Amino acid sequence: MRLRLAGVVAGISLLASSGVWALAPAVAQPAAASGHARAALVPSARHLSNRHWQAPPTTADCLAQIGISCYAPFQLQQAYNLEPLYERGLTGRGRTIVIVDAFGSPTVRQDLAKFDADFGLPDPPHFRIIQPAGKVPPFDPTDPEMAGWAEETSLDVQWAHAIAPGANILLVETPVSETEGVQGFPEIVEAENFVIDHGLGDVISQSFGATEETFPNKGALLGLRSAFKNAARHHVTVLGSSGDAGPTDFQLDLESLYTHRVNSWPSSDPLVTSIGGTQLHLDADGNRTAPDNVWNDQELFGTAAASGGGFSHVFGRPQFQNVVRNVVGRHRGTPDISMSAAVDGGVLVNIGFTGGDGITPGYYVFGGTSESAPEFAGVVAIADQLAHHRLGLLNPRLYQLGARRSRGIVDVTIGDNTVTFTQGGQTFTVPGFPAVRGYDLSTGWGTIDAAKFVPALAH
Repeated sequence: MRLRLAGVVAGISLLASSGVWALAPAVAQPAAASGHARAALVPSARHLSNRHWQAPPTTADCLAQIGISCYAPFQLQQAYNLEPLYERGLTGRGRTIVIVDAFGSPTVRQDLAKFDADFGLPDPPHFRIIQPAGKVPPFDPTDPEMAGWAEETSLDVQWAHAIAPGANILLVETPVSETEGVQGFPEIVEAENFVIDHGLGDVISQSFGATEETFPNKGALLGLRSAFKNAARHHVTVLGSSGDAGPTDFQLDLESLYTHRVNSWPSSDPLVTSIGGTQLHLDADGNRTAPDNVWNDQELFGTAAASGGGFSHVFGRPQFQNVVRNVVGRHRGTPDISMSAAVDGGVLVNIGFTGGDGITPGYYVFGGTSESAPEFAGVVAIADQLAHHRLGLLNPRLYQLGARRSRGIVDVTIGDNTVTFTQGGQTFTVPGFPAVRGYDLSTGWGTIDAAKFVPALAH
């Protein structure tokens, strides 16, 4: 979803609403929270210290130095049981993951090359960058908004590639930052239509979004759907992060969270597969030490920080959700499926530039559903390779698999996405949704065992 700076907590800076949540590695005590949340037009985290890791830390290093877990590519590959697919040559080869971000990053190629070298990953077969909606302004290292999008870009590219190391990467940069409401979306729609019309990609990952209520009216939102309709016609899969503020999200002023349940678009669009967030508990080798739970870093940050999910107020229940009508009622419900998104258990991202939000080159810990969307894009690329064609809109097949209790879908039944925050001198709690057996509005159908899920999705 859209990247919004949402708070500063005991030296930890975080970005809400399916954007980047980043933890500066110099923090010693992440549990102490100020309870104060604020928003800005900055699509990334601000780091209160320039200290960082020049070489990738281990999980033990992160636990000892900042009190939380961090994970490398090989750990998530193990956790999601990807190795059996890799052994069969199923790495996403021949397929292209499209990543859409405003502005991009001046060092994205170098960042990925170092990331690959440090973790023993191959370079992607092809890595192309295009700007079909207009030339992106020159990178201004003093502009924290540009720096934030650059961080997002590195996260998206590195972790889509980490899951599908044989897939091509197409980075689509747009010249206008997406905020709340319509801003930035016309350029995103133009860019995505260009990619679809020219057959440039198979799966589109979107780590951005805006609260449905911040659009001027329902028609303004519905008028921006042409790329998703085009993608459906061309059998291109479209993914969207479900959000990082649990059952709420930001208002148009970018300062205040709604104090009642809301949802965000494009995640809420029935033509998009909504990707929520879980928390992994892994050992040094990537083996689970406990079952996954709903991503909810409320205790860590002391403000809204959890997997987005709930009811759309724009879209009615699509046909594929008839099997979960008892949960969603008459509304489109999100998310559909989930992957790793917790900051406590975040992923390592290599950043190669010095930016206006205080970042300096090195490895940082990132989380949020901005992480889970590109990860799932890698899974889709592998499934496309196995199927020998694009899978297109996944939701009908995904809900069939969920209803049949496919072994490739791993139910998540622990936790919820309730959030509590303080604004205007008052404390608000927006009740979320508990993870339960089957489909729920915090993790969707749960998460995946890729070795079983990919064949089930592809056939």
